[in-house]
Amino acid sequence: MDLNQILFGVYPYIAISVLVLGSVVRFDREQYSWRSGSSQLLRRRQLVAGSVLFHVGVLTIFGGHFVGLLTPIWVFDALGVPHGAKQILAMTAGGVAGLFCLTGGLLLLHRRLFDARIRKTSSFSDIAILVLLMLQLCLGLATIPVSAGHLDGHEMVKFMNWAQGVFTFRPGIAGIVADVHPIFKAHLVLGMTILLVFPFTRLVHMLSAPVWYLNRRGWQLVRSKRRLAGTALAAKGAR
Repeated sequence: MDLNQILFGVYPYIAISVLVLGSVVRFDREQYSWRSGSSQLLRRRQLVAGSVLFHVGVLTIFGGHFVGLLTPIWVFDALGVPHGAKQILAMTAGGVAGLFCLTGGLLLLHRRLFDARIRKTSSFSDIAILVLLMLQLCLGLATIPVSAGHLDGHEMVKFMNWAQGVFTFRPGIAGIVADVHPIFKAHLVLGMTILLVFPFTRLVHMLSAPVWYLNRRGWQLVRSKRRLAGTALAAKGAR
């Protein structure tokens, strides 16, 4: 078994298995740690600016990758969307979203590294996952000039076939990306590595979107003066 087969034929299933099983086990056994953590009282302006840019960018990138890679190719063909046009759209939207995300992520990383109080409350995984995400964003942006060299969309179709082959357990999927540019391979491997470490980082909060807040009842605790007065009299009588 060669390295290409290990990285793109075996590693995807290891990463996905650890992602699913690790997330389930963590939620079951360590629910208190199932959160993003908060340090919003410190450098709040930088936190807000970085967080908004980062989350807008990362959600756009995630949605674009999910739709772009996992939508069956025949759907785009049926809609009359040329592969070249899809690739140009991915390069443009992905580039803008990537810059947003990278700028926000660097603000968050700078805040976490260069504020002594925040750094003391940050775990190794807090910093490591931000560094990994920034590296992945740089790799993703570095693929744009390479993609510009073949605007017919042929390379993108390879990635679509590979990603869909992973989820459909298609044999020989590693061979689909065997001849793609090394920058794409590095981007894929680091992306799978982020999925692998996902359950052990603060990223797990992405799986707990607070949609239940939309239908939550409002509660208000009221302590009447009458009850307080009665309690005070009872305490005075007990003396």
